[in-house]
Amino acid sequence: MNRLTPWIPFICGICLGAGILLGTFVAPSMPDNGSMNSYDKIKAVLGYVEQNYVDTVNTTELVDLSIQEILQHLDPHSGYFTPAEVIEMNEPMQGNFQGVGVEYNIIQDTVVVVNVIRGGPAETAGVLTGDRLVAADGSSLVGDSATEKIVKRKLRGTSGSPVNVSVVRRGTQAVKQVKIIRGSVPIYSVEAAYMIEPGVGYIRLTRFAETSTAEFLKAADTLRQQGMTKLIFDLRGNGGGLLETAVDISDEFLTEGQMIVYTKGRVDGEEKIMATKKGSLEKMPVAVLIDENSASASEIVAGAIQDNDRGIIIGRRSFGKGLVQEQKNLSDGSAFRLTIARYYTPTGRSIQKPYGKGIRDYEQDEMRRFKSGELLHADSIHFPDSLKFKTPKGKVVYGGGGIMPDIFVPLDTSGNSQYLNDLYYHDVFTLWSLEFNQAEGQQWQKAGYDTFRSDFVITEKHVSDFNRITVSTGVKSDPAGQRQSDKLIRRYMKFIIPRVVFGDIGYFPAWNDEDTVVQAAADALNAK
Repeated sequence: MNRLTPWIPFICGICLGAGILLGTFVAPSMPDNGSMNSYDKIKAVLGYVEQNYVDTVNTTELVDLSIQEILQHLDPHSGYFTPAEVIEMNEPMQGNFQGVGVEYNIIQDTVVVVNVIRGGPAETAGVLTGDRLVAADGSSLVGDSATEKIVKRKLRGTSGSPVNVSVVRRGTQAVKQVKIIRGSVPIYSVEAAYMIEPGVGYIRLTRFAETSTAEFLKAADTLRQQGMTKLIFDLRGNGGGLLETAVDISDEFLTEGQMIVYTKGRVDGEEKIMATKKGSLEKMPVAVLIDENSASASEIVAGAIQDNDRGIIIGRRSFGKGLVQEQKNLSDGSAFRLTIARYYTPTGRSIQKPYGKGIRDYEQDEMRRFKSGELLHADSIHFPDSLKFKTPKGKVVYGGGGIMPDIFVPLDTSGNSQYLNDLYYHDVFTLWSLEFNQAEGQQWQKAGYDTFRSDFVITEKHVSDFNRITVSTGVKSDPAGQRQSDKLIRRYMKFIIPRVVFGDIGYFPAWNDEDTVVQAAADALNAK
């Protein structure tokens, strides 16, 4: 049985209302002897709507909405997906997509390349970070045409097919025509893997895809060759993915016979999944990082590590998704996912948070956590004794909604302001990094990342350039907000540069140097 769990929960509510006009109703010709089953009833209603509704209706769209409403009425993680959504949803799980191989932001109605994927078709064709893509095959990608949907449709396509892209290089106004042959572009699950300090390695995993286990093992092997004896495994923001991948990665840490997870379903009953003897990291001390956006497969791994007293869980309470979905593909390319079981951690706790009040209430859980103070103070979280469980070594753990970390690290909200939010919204940091890359990128590339990490500082000229860009984007002046967020602004200015100049591997080491959760993990591992 092919079981999957969504890496990012696909949650949306559809509210159907109706106004009723009282008057004469002429019934369609259909049986009405009290024997009509539910399926015939739905078919009859849709048929009558199609034939008699005052305006022309899109029956296919109505059917899609009806299926979605039915499935989401069951639970927040069962759902229906159109053919286009299925393709977009499956690509990260498969570990690749067909396209040109660029990451971009749509800034001021313009498509701006913020990263050229290494080894991808765009890199081969000579596209550079900072380039503006203004047209594809003669169709505009500027203004109203600069939408996510249009850009994806124009740039993605069958491997081997060409696309002619009109490019404006940063600092010029000339339009350059670039022919890109689309290809298979890798989607990496391991965003970063490096030695955070002597003996302590760091691996960040963003999803549990088909290729994730191989990527993870390769990263771990490389770090062991560099002297890793302890591991920080970062699952923050990881919304999950394939159950099988979560099991395989958990197996690497656990000894043969230890339970990883078990599932209970109405049809399949109970299924226990145990660790095998293949684990390559069974003896390595590990700290797993989680937060409120770590869900599903991430929680399986964290739960298995915690319940087997295998490592330390650090951060904030995880999302709380303990439902297993099975995907069924339909003949028209659409698909639906249906919850067929609940999963339980080795101690027997279900970590699925309540969802009985509907999808909208479910979606508001993170905001409730913030308002209640849970993200800032561990003592704001209260679990009833009925949800208390104990690990083999006697550690108390709780079910009922996510994995509670062994070491709580609060969300740092100091320095936040509406002004900072406006800078994000207008992509000021991205624009600043692109301008910096054009002015100073080459010299820092020659110097190397280690030199940048140790020597680079934000100067007053950098701040002046940043403020000039801020004004050009239309962000309103807010001296009080600027003062309040000054430290954070300078921090983000510095840490976004490595991603543009050195790629993703440059971003995380710089950021983690001041990340309180990572620092807490390193301290905990070194204290052992």
